[in-house]
Amino acid sequence: QLVRFCRDMCTGLSRKVPTERTGRHRRLEVEPGRPAERNPARLAHCQNGVTHARLNRLTARISSGHCNAGESPAQMLNSCYEPNCLELHLFTIWSVSKLHKKSTMLSEAEVRSPRFTGSGWLAFPALRAAYKHVQLELEFRPEAWDGVLLLAGERDDLQGDFMALILHHGFIEFRFDCGSGVGTVRSTETVKLNEWNTLSVYRHRWDAWIQLNQEKRVEGRSKGLFSRITFREPLFVGGPGNTTGLERLPVRTGFKGCIRHLEANEHHYRFPLAPQGDAANGFDIEECTADRCSKVPCSHGGKCLTTGGDTAVCLCPLGYTGDLCETRVDLQVPSFNGSSYLRYPGLADTSLSWLELFVTLKPTTPDGVILYNGHHSDATGDFIALYLSSGHVQFTFDLGTGPATLRSENPVRLGEWVEVRVSRTGRLASLEVEDDPAQEILAPGAFTQLSLPLNLYLGGAPSSDMYSPKMKTTASFVGCIQTIVLNNREVGILAEALGGVNVGNCGHACEARPCGDAECRPLRERFTCRCRPGVPHPCPAPDDYTPLVPPPARTSSNAVTSVRYERAVPSFTGSESYLHYNDADTMKRIISYRVDINMRFRASSSSGLLLWSGRQSDPQEQRDENDDFLALGLDHGYLTLAYNLGSGEAVLRYNLTRLDDDLWHRIRAVRNEQWASLVVDSGTGVSASSPGQLRQLNTDTGLYVGGAPDVVRTTGGRYAKGIVGCISDLVLDSDFSVALSSPAQATNTHSCIP
Repeated sequence: QLVRFCRDMCTGLSRKVPTERTGRHRRLEVEPGRPAERNPARLAHCQNGVTHARLNRLTARISSGHCNAGESPAQMLNSCYEPNCLELHLFTIWSVSKLHKKSTMLSEAEVRSPRFTGSGWLAFPALRAAYKHVQLELEFRPEAWDGVLLLAGERDDLQGDFMALILHHGFIEFRFDCGSGVGTVRSTETVKLNEWNTLSVYRHRWDAWIQLNQEKRVEGRSKGLFSRITFREPLFVGGPGNTTGLERLPVRTGFKGCIRHLEANEHHYRFPLAPQGDAANGFDIEECTADRCSKVPCSHGGKCLTTGGDTAVCLCPLGYTGDLCETRVDLQVPSFNGSSYLRYPGLADTSLSWLELFVTLKPTTPDGVILYNGHHSDATGDFIALYLSSGHVQFTFDLGTGPATLRSENPVRLGEWVEVRVSRTGRLASLEVEDDPAQEILAPGAFTQLSLPLNLYLGGAPSSDMYSPKMKTTASFVGCIQTIVLNNREVGILAEALGGVNVGNCGHACEARPCGDAECRPLRERFTCRCRPGVPHPCPAPDDYTPLVPPPARTSSNAVTSVRYERAVPSFTGSESYLHYNDADTMKRIISYRVDINMRFRASSSSGLLLWSGRQSDPQEQRDENDDFLALGLDHGYLTLAYNLGSGEAVLRYNLTRLDDDLWHRIRAVRNEQWASLVVDSGTGVSASSPGQLRQLNTDTGLYVGGAPDVVRTTGGRYAKGIVGCISDLVLDSDFSVALSSPAQATNTHSCIP
């Protein structure tokens, strides 16, 4: 099109540059710039009345002609130029480009190993003799989970034949269309982020296979009867170039990372611009610096990371430190320096309905991610994040319908130990930080479950791209983390870690191993010793400690416990000991077609009533066997749910776990019309349905928790007494927390002893 444009000008015809794209024509915009000095190596020459321009350069400038101020060559072709041959020096050509509004065009500077930014690309001449057979070899180093690695096809709008190599959620996908339907081959493993990966692709007619990092080959086939691919458009590498119609691909952004080797049908591509290399043009790329790490020999399995400029650092595995990870360190209480993190198995489906999190930490900077667990590698979907933002502790979570964020009322004190407790049941979550008042929030939308299949990260993550953009910060945590309790189970911070980098020792008394062969358990500045079975030497007494600094008065073990269980938790004796509710907010969630009960409790009695709602009856009259009721309790140590909607009784018994062990348990009981289910501690659920046709629960006694007055008569002989134990949380319909600490509802209850 440029050659036609120049020919028309040379023959005296006026022809404006098209400003719109129609059919297969491309829109061109001419951007004038500062005239360049003339030199013998001109980019265009006049021959037989036609100006010939070298299009393998990205820049040229029209140096002849006399345009008035404010006029462009596209506007003033007839009046601006004489009808003779033009000399094109350096002017900028932009080709159909929404992407090309910023950054730097590829210059004369030689790029041997390109790094792509996500918006850049390199263009090579169209593939030849590849309509039936293509074999590709690549070495690449991705910095993000999604992007177009390679794209070639018949048309620039991606209609008709094409083939594409893309990164999608971390997996390699080879998509190709021979003209009768797209075939897709997807790797079984994800790429290694920030590491060099190898990829082999082979296609012969309809059939194709890919092999990532020498793993097992994955095969596939295109649709339809056509078996050849016509390649007329340039081979774009690192991005889609000027290709439109990207709706046919699941990824529209460019590749972010480095490519150091590309081979197609035994032709090894050189990345510099022609004639030094094979590239016809390119945009927004730079020289890859990842190979700087070849000069940094990290020891003991350490990984090298470039940090900008000409520097690189070692990310040391657990147990090693130093510039080259050369020094072994005995980790006791981990510290994080801003480039550190620890990795654990994700929560997966263990926190579908509820989550309990307790953390003891000592921050030294006001911003940083303490804990993160997500659902998708592209940072979409469900996630939980505990982090510091401007000194305030924040907890953000998303159940799939939008984020909810809790923020502590006051900022924490840097350099001091602080305890954080997060509790979530369904859509309802609460945050407690030291002596701050508890904060509560409801997540938006209707979803109530949380699924987190990815790894859980503590103190940071390998890349900030893994974090949800809905968080307030992506900085890594700097400071110490001493204790983590997840769903009432203490996590061995170092023992259970799957891996980690740049984790050091926090200055703590446990570092000196004061407990000998026993386990040193940190308690803020102090510690206690936990004796293991078979310890050959006397175990130090719990008070045998040497604090590194004089501890504040509130850091005794009793004070720590009181902070952890700051909320009043009622205990029940089993005899005329109960809570009673008859308010509208509570009862509308019981008297309904649907009931959703989440409860956290511990019990020392093998049998007892946990929850009851039924119908009033005259003591002198015989109870109707089909009176509506809902009962939840323990029967010989096992959780039992019974209910009657007026047309017959249904009973569910959870036989997989005994709950009379005086340990905290989480249970969920759901009734949806006649169907009901029970789940204990995120285990396997059991379900049943009530007989008959009736579907709604109609009761008038209110709701009894922990027991009831005259339990035998109230429950029709189903239970003889209430529960002996404590109930700390009761949430209805995943969004309503029942106030268990209100004395107005309490009869003969006491405070639970932790």
